[in-house]
Amino acid sequence: MSKHDFPQEEFADRLARVRGAMAAAGLDWLVAVHPVSIHWLTGSEAKSYQEFQCLLIGGNGEPLVVLTRQGECHEFETDSVADQVIGWGGGEVEDPVAAFARLASRLGLTRSRVGLEVPAYYLHPHHYLGLRGVLGEALISEATDLIADLKLVKSDTEIGYIRRAAAIADKALSDFAADLAPGYTEMALAGTVYASLLKNGSGIAASPINLVSGERSAYSHGGPTSRILKDHDFINIEFGATYRRYTSTIGRQYCLGTPTGRMIEIYAVVREAADAMIATIRDGVTASVVHEKARHIISRAGLERWRVHTSGYGLAPGFPPSWGEPLHMMGASRYVLRTGMVVTVEPPVFVASEGLGVRIIDNVLVTATGAELLSTASRDLVCIP
Repeated sequence: MSKHDFPQEEFADRLARVRGAMAAAGLDWLVAVHPVSIHWLTGSEAKSYQEFQCLLIGGNGEPLVVLTRQGECHEFETDSVADQVIGWGGGEVEDPVAAFARLASRLGLTRSRVGLEVPAYYLHPHHYLGLRGVLGEALISEATDLIADLKLVKSDTEIGYIRRAAAIADKALSDFAADLAPGYTEMALAGTVYASLLKNGSGIAASPINLVSGERSAYSHGGPTSRILKDHDFINIEFGATYRRYTSTIGRQYCLGTPTGRMIEIYAVVREAADAMIATIRDGVTASVVHEKARHIISRAGLERWRVHTSGYGLAPGFPPSWGEPLHMMGASRYVLRTGMVVTVEPPVFVASEGLGVRIIDNVLVTATGAELLSTASRDLVCIP
């Protein structure tokens, strides 16, 4: 996404909503650190998340100010809606916390009420402690999910980009299935997927492909290796396509030849759990209720021990290493599904002791009356003769 991907009115509306949430939280300033927050408010796709960065948002109409490493300043200046861009570092070593301290003093943050995002992956503990030291008593809130929660419901333009990503993912899955045969390595088949994605307009996804076969099919997030596929292998694949940073994910199950009875049994349980989730999703339903539908079916089949991760989550514009939003469909979730949200459906069963795993991954758009599947690819267990 760049500043050209949305009308200026949409960026202005996003900023107004953030300022409204800041006022409700009693904040004069918000220091946004997560690259998705910065991307959503400014349009920037810069790789500045590799080092310390932040976006300073004032609650009273102040200019949007980005602090980033010097190498990304030009990109922010030309391809984002940020009003001011301040660089640190460059060709010589500089402490970014010292640069933040100068900026915070100039803008008056130390005399204000400040919220700070503390996201996983993107804020080094030393930098976090440094920011706390600079802000002192002005830091009244770790407002990590303030922006993330506002962006869960997608605009029509955002949904259009996700639909485009879903179509690209469907094409890559079709190309993968066409090449799937004994004798290929997992790596070679991953190459088919990546070639299709890039050729058909996908950007680089935030998370790498998961592709496992044979005894490795019990690895819930295993990457492709040089393992050569053989007859009777069970195969699971998951990957994401992106369009203007908006992600669509897909996961499917395959077998080379005739599947065993146990393969069919586990697949049937996961399929029933996924179908139950999709049938439950609609505006106003809690994420935990949807999760419990899948959990009940998996538990009833005696596979609860092997339900190794979340039943689904919200999809964001992704930056490495993740495309997920804070919304997770789990028992303790605080989230309520709303029209315009896009969530994954992926109840898992990975039975380590048997070397077998199944996960069917779909993205659905939450509507007032149900869930709209965004992929057109078959959800059946595909057996390659």
